[in-house]
Amino acid sequence: MHTVKIGSLELGAQRPIALIAGPCVIEDYERTLRIGRGIKAITERLGMPYIFKASFDKANRSSYNSFRGPGLEEGLGMLQKIKTELGLPVLSDIHEITQVEPAAKVLDVLQIPAFLSRQTDLLFAAGKSGVAVNVKKGQFLAPNDMKNVVRKLEEAGCENILLTERGFSLGYNNLVVDMRALPIMRSFGYPVVFDATHSVQLPGGAGTASAGQREYVGHLARAAAAVGVDALFLEVHDNPEEALCDGPNMVYLDQLEELLLDIQAIDGIARKHK
Repeated sequence: MHTVKIGSLELGAQRPIALIAGPCVIEDYERTLRIGRGIKAITERLGMPYIFKASFDKANRSSYNSFRGPGLEEGLGMLQKIKTELGLPVLSDIHEITQVEPAAKVLDVLQIPAFLSRQTDLLFAAGKSGVAVNVKKGQFLAPNDMKNVVRKLEEAGCENILLTERGFSLGYNNLVVDMRALPIMRSFGYPVVFDATHSVQLPGGAGTASAGQREYVGHLARAAAAVGVDALFLEVHDNPEEALCDGPNMVYLDQLEELLLDIQAIDGIARKHK
């Protein structure tokens, strides 16, 4: 398996599980920084590698009037300050080719949203950026289809690739996780991430917004750790009920440490059996 380097961290090849976490979107600088600082304190206590995430723009919201974030220029400015303040590698979504160059100057990981996981030109541009690329498997893709995504990135000269499972569509407004997807995608030679919070999302389930089933995040996260993944992706908020995006599926910051302790214990067992 390829070892993916992100800042000073290395993922994959039997290394302990890492965490990618933060709020869904940048709501304001101070709150976003506070959440990141809280997660960092937890991961430092646990000795868990940590990559901060927050979106500067959520371009695929259910409604035109939904909160999207501060946008490219202002959002990247905030992420640069958070990166410097916390001393952490940073991940955020990109949606257009024109965002690749400015984003790559700040971000350590460019994330391709699930809905854009087959967009060849966007993948190729991200792959040529020189920074790591995390591609979320589309809800409409079989895990084997992600082999073609990997090849597109490799054609661009990219070898710092992460593949993220976040469930597939089953009927309307519902996602289901097929745990077979994790070893299948891992067989392509790159680290695999499990997104436990978007996997419990109910897309469009609230009409003009997505609903979610936060109560199942822990169950799925523990199951994925048992199957074997290289990183866990969680959206975390100090008060999800106040969140401006994806509140129903985000984890409470004050409940995070207990979950991560379980994840580390299960990951230690799983790695012994690989």
